[in-house]
Parts: sequence; C-alpha cells; structure tokens
Amino acid sequence: MSGHSKFANIKHKKEKNDAAKGKIFTIIGREIAVAVKEGGADPANNSRLRDVIAKAKANNMPNDTIDRGIKKAAGDANSVNYEHAVYEGYGPSGTAIIVETLTDNKNRTAANVRNAFTKGGGNVGTPGCVSYMFDEKGQILIDKEEYSADPDEFMMTVIDAGAEDFVDNEDSFEIITAPDMFSEVREKLEKLGVPMAEAEVKMIPQNYVTLTSEDDIKKINKIFDLLDAEDDVQNVFHNWDE
Repeated sequence: MSGHSKFANIKHKKEKNDAAKGKIFTIIGREIAVAVKEGGADPANNSRLRDVIAKAKANNMPNDTIDRGIKKAAGDANSVNYEHAVYEGYGPSGTAIIVETLTDNKNRTAANVRNAFTKGGGNVGTPGCVSYMFDEKGQILIDKEEYSADPDEFMMTVIDAGAEDFVDNEDSFEIITAPDMFSEVREKLEKLGVPMAEAEVKMIPQNYVTLTSEDDIKKINKIFDLLDAEDDVQNVFHNWDE
C-alpha cells in the first residue's frame, strides 16, 4: 500500500447536505433489498446483509430505517428486482473510472451513465478496459478522532484478524483485506468495539493520475456530479489523485 489516504473524502461525505444523505440512504436501501433477496432477512445467517448493515450504521442511517428496509425486502415478493451492472470508461487525460450500479432498467442506466461520461469529455469503454488497473480489496477506515490506539499494537491486532495491510495515516487508520476476508475482519473489529467510518469492498487503483489542467478538473468533476445525481449509481471508483 502506498498509504494514499482517501479519508478526506469520507469526512467530506459526512458533511454533505441532507439531500446527499438521502442519496446515500437510497443507495444503502437498495443494497439491503438485494442482500435480503439473495441471502435472507436474518443477518446472523447472511454475511452480506451484515456488511450492508455495518455500512448503513457508518453512514448514520437510523436503526429503525434499517429494520424497515429489511422487513420490506423480506415481506414483499413483488418488490422491485434490482440487477448489478458495471460500466468502465475513461475521463479526461485517460483517467480510469468504474461505475457500479443497481438498476431495474439497464437500458435507462446505461444511457444515463454514457451521458455523464460524454458531457464530461470522457467515454464509456468495453468491460475490462480499465478494471485491470484496480485491485478489488476490502477497505476499512477508522477516524482517529473517534478511536485512539497505539498504532503498532493495533496493527498486530488487525493483521492477526486476517487483514492484508495496515496504514497509519495522519487522520485515520486504513485496513486492507482480501475480498473474501473482509466480512471476517470487519466483524472481529466490530466485536472489539472499533468504530468504523467506512467499511466496504472497493476497487482500489494500483496507480494514481494527476490532472494539471483546470479544464480537465472541471470535466472530471462534471462526470462525477452527473453520476452522483443518478439514483441507480451505487459506487464510483477512479484513479484521479484529487
């Protein structure tokens, strides 16, 4: 790991307005629905649902909202069925962008994602065109303001729990896991009472691209703003060094 912290983005996300919070809750609500349909409504027997619940709590989603989402997904056989769809493409100056979606209409989503890329001077490519530049990893971020620990001792704890790597950033501890070890490591930290600012399986860039042109920066932000406004978009991963 390079120690390239994305924690500033997490803090920024938590400070966004209520509309943005509503968007995050919509995203998590869809993930809850999919997790319940695929593995059942009991978190004890559904590790994916446990992971989504942890993500919901990290984003300050109220417990009753989480419970309602689970009950609705479990009790409504005719509820909307969401499908996963992933789009890959290029932003300005060859920046690599991966867009993960959950949608009930792939044609609509594909058109909207393509539109976002086009308006920001980018283009959607073929599957696999940029994903080889990323590694799929579990990433857990812990705010040092919410959790203080001796870095060396904490590193030994997380490595013993099954983590691949540990980074002591200025404002956060960053824990990296293999995708199939993510749930186990997260749950061990949860049992230890470690508060997590973010815990999710992500696509982490192997290298980062620096944009020096103001025009390129405006364009890539245009892409991200349009994608952020799209309800079907769950995650956006990129290799721009902001």
